[in-house]
Amino acid sequence: MFDTPISLRWQDIVDILIVSFIIYRVMLLIRGTRAVQMLAGIAVIIVIYFISGKLDLLTLHWLLKNFLSSILIVIIIVFQADIRRALIQMGRTPFQKSGDVAHQDIEEIVRASTYMAKRRIGALMVIERETGLRDYIESGQRVDAQLRNELLVAIFLPSSPMHDGGVIIHKGRIHSAGCLLPLSRNTRIDKKYGTRHRAALGLSEETDAVIIVVSEETQEISLVRQGRIATLHDEKALHSALQSILRRKPPAASTWRRWFSSQKPPVAK
Repeated sequence: MFDTPISLRWQDIVDILIVSFIIYRVMLLIRGTRAVQMLAGIAVIIVIYFISGKLDLLTLHWLLKNFLSSILIVIIIVFQADIRRALIQMGRTPFQKSGDVAHQDIEEIVRASTYMAKRRIGALMVIERETGLRDYIESGQRVDAQLRNELLVAIFLPSSPMHDGGVIIHKGRIHSAGCLLPLSRNTRIDKKYGTRHRAALGLSEETDAVIIVVSEETQEISLVRQGRIATLHDEKALHSALQSILRRKPPAASTWRRWFSSQKPPVAK
């Protein structure tokens, strides 16, 4: 007799698509992080567990069985930073847009960064976006001042009591200074990067903030976001990068509107 054909419901298709999307997003999330090596290690342990069962290696099988029985707790503890970042990203709706940063604000940040780089003044400036930074804001001193390059430079002068921490810029204002930021646990960071760069990386791994780091040793300006560091070699490059990230382009005129405009009669001279 022929086997009864399995009917595929529309719910099954939706189910497969959702699971595929979740797996895809998880792979994007852990790509290039230490989580890949940790997951590979867990996979090796699972393989050894099954092999030890087949070969009647009773002691090894018993040890791995007890370990795998609490694997969910182990995963939560080991991957707590990655899970937190995933939940934050899930909380953003696909229709939510980051607020634009005014052109003048970008100009002030660029001027301050280039001035401090030329004079070997270290700096760490954080531009808040969708993810709130309240936990880090509370670790610093409230300033609540208008964004001006002179004030940014004054905060990061070595004689300033708040020069060691980071400045958080919120809605076009210098909200707080001297803020403590989380250091990245990534072991593959280049040894040339110091504490400021590690703090910038740590924050960018947990939030969608854009961070500018000025090195007093190398006089380099770095732009940090999404767990990556980009070194910018001049004022123009920094300005262009901030513009592309923080300012959305105005929507292009629709085809109908362009056609309608082209039909207007020329103005008589």
